[in-house]
Amino acid sequence: MEIRSIKTGIVTASDRGSRREREDKSGEVIKTEVEGIGGRVVAYEVVPDDLYILKETLIEFCDLRKLDLIFTTGGTGFSARDITPEATREVIEKEAPGLAEAMRAGSLRKTPRAMLSRAVAGIRGSTLIINLPGSPRAVRECLEVILPVLPHAIEILRGSCKDCGKNGM
Repeated sequence: MEIRSIKTGIVTASDRGSRREREDKSGEVIKTEVEGIGGRVVAYEVVPDDLYILKETLIEFCDLRKLDLIFTTGGTGFSARDITPEATREVIEKEAPGLAEAMRAGSLRKTPRAMLSRAVAGIRGSTLIINLPGSPRAVRECLEVILPVLPHAIEILRGSCKDCGKNGM
Protein backbone atom coordinates (compact mmCIF):
# COMPACT_ATOMS: atom_id res chain seq x y z
CA MET A 1 0.00 0.00 0.00
CA GLU A 2 1.18 3.46 -0.79
CA ILE A 3 0.84 6.03 1.94
CA ARG A 4 -0.77 8.41 -0.60
CA SER A 5 -4.02 6.51 -0.21
CA ILE A 6 -3.98 7.12 3.55
CA LYS A 7 -6.36 9.94 4.49
CA THR A 8 -4.48 11.87 7.17
CA GLY A 9 -5.50 14.57 9.63
CA ILE A 10 -3.45 16.91 11.81
CA VAL A 11 -4.67 18.36 15.11
CA THR A 12 -2.41 20.94 16.72
CA ALA A 13 -3.10 21.57 20.40
CA SER A 14 -1.98 25.10 21.24
CA ASP A 15 -3.72 27.87 23.14
CA ARG A 16 -1.59 30.53 21.47
CA GLY A 17 -1.80 28.88 18.06
CA SER A 18 -5.60 28.70 18.26
CA ARG A 19 -5.66 32.45 18.96
CA ARG A 20 -3.29 33.00 15.99
CA GLU A 21 -0.58 34.36 18.26
CA ARG A 22 1.87 31.66 17.16
CA GLU A 23 2.53 30.02 13.80
CA ASP A 24 1.99 26.26 13.75
CA LYS A 25 5.43 25.10 12.61
CA SER A 26 4.99 21.55 13.91
CA GLY A 27 1.80 21.02 11.91
CA GLU A 28 3.68 22.18 8.83
CA VAL A 29 6.48 19.67 9.52
CA ILE A 30 3.93 16.85 9.77
CA LYS A 31 2.28 17.94 6.50
CA THR A 32 5.63 18.16 4.72
CA GLU A 33 6.84 14.78 6.01
CA VAL A 34 3.58 13.00 5.15
CA GLU A 35 3.41 14.57 1.69
CA GLY A 36 7.11 13.84 1.21
CA ILE A 37 6.30 10.14 1.15
CA GLY A 38 3.19 10.62 -0.97
CA GLY A 39 0.64 11.04 1.84
CA ARG A 40 -2.55 13.07 1.69
CA VAL A 41 -3.42 15.51 4.49
CA VAL A 42 -7.17 16.06 4.13
CA ALA A 43 -8.02 17.64 7.50
CA TYR A 44 -6.19 20.14 9.69
CA GLU A 45 -7.22 22.02 12.83
CA VAL A 46 -5.45 24.17 15.43
CA VAL A 47 -7.37 23.94 18.70
CA PRO A 48 -6.80 25.21 22.24
CA ASP A 49 -5.47 22.92 24.97
CA ASP A 50 -9.02 22.06 26.03
CA LEU A 51 -10.04 18.48 26.81
CA TYR A 52 -13.55 18.76 25.38
CA ILE A 53 -12.48 20.49 22.15
CA LEU A 54 -9.61 18.05 21.57
CA LYS A 55 -11.88 15.05 22.13
CA GLU A 56 -14.60 16.42 19.85
CA THR A 57 -12.08 17.17 17.09
CA LEU A 58 -10.59 13.68 17.30
CA ILE A 59 -14.05 12.09 17.26
CA GLU A 60 -15.07 14.20 14.25
CA PHE A 61 -11.92 13.22 12.35
CA CYS A 62 -12.45 9.52 13.16
CA ASP A 63 -16.19 9.03 13.02
CA LEU A 64 -17.43 11.69 10.60
CA ARG A 65 -14.50 12.32 8.27
CA LYS A 66 -13.44 8.65 8.40
CA LEU A 67 -9.71 9.42 8.36
CA ASP A 68 -7.22 6.57 8.40
CA LEU A 69 -4.56 8.38 10.42
CA ILE A 70 -4.49 11.37 12.78
CA PHE A 71 -1.39 13.06 14.11
CA THR A 72 -1.71 15.38 17.06
CA THR A 73 1.09 17.77 17.90
CA GLY A 74 1.55 19.57 21.19
CA GLY A 75 0.20 19.05 24.67
CA THR A 76 2.25 15.96 25.54
CA GLY A 77 4.52 17.44 28.20
CA PHE A 78 4.28 18.12 31.93
CA SER A 79 2.62 21.53 32.04
CA ALA A 80 -0.84 21.91 33.56
CA ARG A 81 -2.38 22.66 30.12
CA ASP A 82 -0.79 19.60 28.45
CA ILE A 83 -3.78 17.26 28.12
CA THR A 84 -3.49 15.75 24.64
CA PRO A 85 -2.71 12.20 25.92
CA GLU A 86 -5.72 12.36 28.25
CA ALA A 87 -8.02 13.47 25.41
CA THR A 88 -6.62 10.74 23.18
CA ARG A 89 -7.09 8.04 25.82
CA GLU A 90 -10.71 9.09 26.27
CA VAL A 91 -11.53 8.58 22.57
CA ILE A 92 -9.46 5.53 21.62
CA GLU A 93 -10.70 1.96 22.00
CA LYS A 94 -7.27 0.31 22.01
CA GLU A 95 -3.80 1.63 22.79
CA ALA A 96 -0.88 1.05 20.42
CA PRO A 97 1.97 1.50 22.92
CA GLY A 98 4.74 0.30 20.60
CA LEU A 99 4.50 3.44 18.48
CA ALA A 100 4.89 5.82 21.43
CA GLU A 101 7.65 3.63 22.89
CA ALA A 102 9.52 3.61 19.58
CA MET A 103 9.28 7.39 19.27
CA ARG A 104 10.60 7.89 22.80
CA ALA A 105 13.39 5.36 22.25
CA GLY A 106 14.44 7.03 19.00
CA SER A 107 14.32 10.48 20.54
CA LEU A 108 16.27 9.36 23.62
CA ARG A 109 19.26 8.79 21.35
CA LYS A 110 19.25 12.54 20.74
CA THR A 111 18.13 14.01 24.09
CA PRO A 112 17.39 12.73 27.60
CA ARG A 113 14.37 15.06 27.68
CA ALA A 114 12.55 12.60 25.42
CA MET A 115 11.67 10.57 28.51
CA LEU A 116 9.44 13.47 29.58
CA SER A 117 7.04 12.83 26.69
CA ARG A 118 3.65 11.47 27.72
CA ALA A 119 2.59 10.81 24.12
CA VAL A 120 0.26 7.91 23.40
CA ALA A 121 -0.99 6.18 20.28
CA GLY A 122 -4.17 4.25 19.80
CA ILE A 123 -7.05 3.13 17.62
CA ARG A 124 -10.63 4.32 17.38
CA GLY A 125 -12.64 2.24 14.94
CA SER A 126 -10.33 1.97 11.96
CA THR A 127 -8.44 5.22 12.66
CA LEU A 128 -4.93 5.32 14.11
CA ILE A 129 -4.24 8.33 16.35
CA ILE A 130 -0.64 9.25 17.22
CA ASN A 131 0.44 12.01 19.63
CA LEU A 132 3.57 13.87 18.57
CA PRO A 133 5.50 16.48 20.55
CA GLY A 134 5.04 20.20 19.96
CA SER A 135 8.57 21.00 18.80
CA PRO A 136 9.15 20.90 15.03
CA ARG A 137 12.52 19.19 15.52
CA ALA A 138 11.05 16.54 17.84
CA VAL A 139 8.16 15.96 15.41
CA ARG A 140 10.63 15.31 12.59
CA GLU A 141 12.67 12.91 14.76
CA CYS A 142 9.58 10.96 15.85
CA LEU A 143 8.18 10.68 12.33
CA GLU A 144 11.53 9.42 11.10
CA VAL A 145 11.06 6.44 13.43
CA ILE A 146 7.41 5.56 12.78
CA LEU A 147 6.53 6.58 9.20
CA PRO A 148 7.96 3.39 7.64
CA VAL A 149 5.49 1.14 9.53
CA LEU A 150 2.36 3.23 9.15
CA PRO A 151 1.21 1.95 5.73
CA HIS A 152 1.24 -1.60 7.11
CA ALA A 153 -0.61 -0.50 10.27
CA ILE A 154 -3.33 1.15 8.17
CA GLU A 155 -3.55 -1.91 5.93
CA ILE A 156 -4.21 -4.04 9.03
CA LEU A 157 -6.85 -1.60 10.34
CA ARG A 158 -8.62 -1.65 6.97
CA GLY A 159 -8.67 -5.44 7.09
CA SER A 160 -6.79 -5.66 3.81
CA CYS A 161 -3.60 -7.28 5.14
CA LYS A 162 -3.49 -10.73 3.58
CA ASP A 163 -0.33 -12.10 5.18
CA CYS A 164 0.87 -10.08 8.17
CA GLY A 165 3.53 -12.67 9.04
CA LYS A 166 5.22 -12.34 5.66
CA ASN A 167 8.54 -10.47 5.57
CA GLY A 168 8.82 -10.42 9.35
CA MET A 169 5.71 -8.28 9.89
